[in-house]
Amino acid sequence: MRIEYTVRIWREGDQHIAHAMPIDVASAAASAEQARQALDEAVGLLLSVAREQGTLHDVMDECSYEYRDGGWRSPECVA
Repeated sequence: MRIEYTVRIWREGDQHIAHAMPIDVASAAASAEQARQALDEAVGLLLSVAREQGTLHDVMDECSYEYRDGGWRSPECVA
């Protein structure tokens, strides 16, 4: 499954933090690219487990995604 999300990456000491919005999942690594890759994996695992447990719709609703036309639409960014 593919969904859209916005990623912010910043440094904290010697670590890069990657945060996916609006899903609210974060990851850290030594480089920005490694943090981004780890974040993509973490988001994929979250969605996979939610699907397996039958809670995917609940998780996506809580993150303000809408299910339309057979897919999930991310909330509109307004600022």
